[in-house]
Amino acid sequence: QVQLQESGPGLVKPSQTLSLTCTVSGDSITSGYAHWNWIRQPPGKGLEWMGAIDNSGSIYYKPSLKSRTSTSRDTYKNQFTLQLSFVTPEDTAIYYCARTSQLKTTGWIRQDADWGQGTQVSVST
Repeated sequence: QVQLQESGPGLVKPSQTLSLTCTVSGDSITSGYAHWNWIRQPPGKGLEWMGAIDNSGSIYYKPSLKSRTSTSRDTYKNQFTLQLSFVTPEDTAIYYCARTSQLKTTGWIRQDADWGQGTQVSVST
């Protein structure tokens, strides 16, 4: 059974870069047809897909976040990462990593994927 675990700072200052890591166990990020996603949920709002990297290393970003978002992977550590630059308080959210069997960019619901537990990130001075 796949398990995903997010890690990163809980507090980031405005204009800084947020860096998160997702550590995967029970599956390889290079095998099969999986997509490895970053999703966030701001307070009181729905799930927002941010980007993904697939088993071959191809990368996909939400267009409105593309200029500030970067994702990569470390195949030896079986991890993938998210960097979000120039953060503002509007980037405060619970950040999740998740596995899907195909690329899904909109209309996310919890049943769509295998999820990490999520990590709270607050942007504040």
